[in-house]
Amino acid sequence: MTGKIALVTGASSGIGEATALKLSDLGYTVYGAARRAERLEPLAARGIRPLAMDVTDDDSMRAGVEHITAEAGGVDVLVNNAGYGSYGAIEDVPLDEARRQFEVNVFGAMRLAQLVLPHMRARRDGTIVNITSMGGKVHTPLGGWYHGTKFALEALSDCLRMETKPFGVDVVVIEPGGIRTEWGAIAADHLRKTSGASPYAEQADAVANSLGSESTAKRSSAPQVIADTIAKAVTARRPKTRYATGFGARPLITLRRFVSDRTFDAVIRRATGVPS
Repeated sequence: MTGKIALVTGASSGIGEATALKLSDLGYTVYGAARRAERLEPLAARGIRPLAMDVTDDDSMRAGVEHITAEAGGVDVLVNNAGYGSYGAIEDVPLDEARRQFEVNVFGAMRLAQLVLPHMRARRDGTIVNITSMGGKVHTPLGGWYHGTKFALEALSDCLRMETKPFGVDVVVIEPGGIRTEWGAIAADHLRKTSGASPYAEQADAVANSLGSESTAKRSSAPQVIADTIAKAVTARRPKTRYATGFGARPLITLRRFVSDRTFDAVIRRATGVPS
């Protein structure tokens, strides 16, 4: 038993669910947070402590962290996993939706970091894991607002890592590739609703088909791959600053580093079927 307390957001399915179970198996006391508490019932049956939390609501986040502190003493490991992909042409996506994408994917994660850091600093120990994406290093058409959140979370994580190092707090970025979750189907559906009847409809159809295709799902990695990587990071004496894992993550991130913008654009167009 580690005696450590972990908070995992977005724990009701996919990566979050797999991570909560993995950390519990390793002896952590795990609080699994999600906006819809009823979806946490299967985890509660496995020993995970369910926590209703909306990462766009400051009162909800503050109450959640205060509850954990009162019950267990504080958060030792924060896994910022809650997030979604809001796809659509930058021109088509309403700014209210763009702001919500940033509220969930960026500001929610950073606010939780603010809330758990006093305990971590006082103990001079702790780990904050931010789940970005290979989409925080590479770009695709019609994913601009989503990629913007992940690029932002990468930069914020780098700054936070430097700021918290003197206090013994590690900040780790996990960059998943293609993962078999409901994420792709939700993003594809949102894309069709947003840009399916706009001047970007041809691109929207191609990208939506790529996101939600059966072949893409078959090639994608299981959520357990990411959960295992998170477990490796939080149990390491000196974790890496970044872990790129899951289908396509390392090859695409490496390719982006070494080819020109237009060459990479062409590769992505070909992969998604978007016309030139």
